[in-house]
Amino acid sequence: MAIGTALSEPPKIYRFAQSKYIDSVRWLPPISALDRLAVIAVFDSDSDSSSIQIHSFTQDPSPNLTPDSQWDSPSRVSSLTASQFKHKSLVAAAAFSGSLHVLLTDAMDPSSFESELSLPEKALHDGPIACVDVMDCGLECVTVGEDGRVNLVSLGESELSYRRIFDSSGLVSFTSAKWASPSEFATGGFGFSLQWWDQRKPGGAVSQFKGDWNQRASGIVHSIDIHPSRKHTCLAGGSLGTVFAWDLRWPQQPLLLSGVGSGEASCSPCESDVWEVQYDPYVKSSNVGNVSSRILPTMICSEDGILAVVEQGEEPIELSAEPCAINSFDIDQQYPSDVIYSLEWESIAILTRP
Repeated sequence: MAIGTALSEPPKIYRFAQSKYIDSVRWLPPISALDRLAVIAVFDSDSDSSSIQIHSFTQDPSPNLTPDSQWDSPSRVSSLTASQFKHKSLVAAAAFSGSLHVLLTDAMDPSSFESELSLPEKALHDGPIACVDVMDCGLECVTVGEDGRVNLVSLGESELSYRRIFDSSGLVSFTSAKWASPSEFATGGFGFSLQWWDQRKPGGAVSQFKGDWNQRASGIVHSIDIHPSRKHTCLAGGSLGTVFAWDLRWPQQPLLLSGVGSGEASCSPCESDVWEVQYDPYVKSSNVGNVSSRILPTMICSEDGILAVVEQGEEPIELSAEPCAINSFDIDQQYPSDVIYSLEWESIAILTRP
């Protein structure tokens, strides 16, 4: 695999050992240009306790990740996301118990939590919440679960309210969700399936894709992403190193970017589960011709410890190969050269590209 092909020099990686298991990491959207904050979901197996922490990332005199504040979660976090809400940062944490928690930071001190709104267990899902995603403005969340429910949660001044827009009674299971616009979002699930939802057209998904190509019906979509300027294309990552794109203009013709059976072995940076996918704004696409039909560069992390960039028709760029699983990662949208990721061996790493 090519290492650093699109980089002028190898990236720098800083690893920070932790005393607890890291379930998820996200950069916290900055309120000030001086803020470099990360929100981290941790789990202590000794005490069976969970918490959400805000850490400061500083680079002077040397790179350091320092915990600033903590909120204790009543249950282990199953999904974590962050967004901006008015003049604050918003963190939405879903739990394996089925509860949902929305945390707001202090407007004067963005490294500390100011308030929390919650929905209790069983209110949204009959079991764990598989994924929560927050609209860019922070006004609404979408939650999905393996129980086949899809909910929209609205943020009020003093409470959360929700409405269930779909319930398959377990006949269809959802594992991931991502907003595309204030009225549209996508979901993913078992059988490499994807669904497109439009709130202006109630009654169910307006478009669906079933991943039955190449005998892959048993796969699972673990993560999806949608580019803000190309909302018609949904990116998905899942079992067996599979990364593919679903274009609503050609809904039954997915483009396989990586995975067993995708072509030459060099096109697949990993063969284990891809836990997360994100479009990578740092890597400039080498495909400058027919831009609208090309899939933009994509970053992935995997169960076999690979952090890599995959681009349609190009050799993958391996950024890091760890001795354990990389469970989650996030690209800093303010500084796309910086990537934070969590390691199964109770560590957090920050990768800086030149």
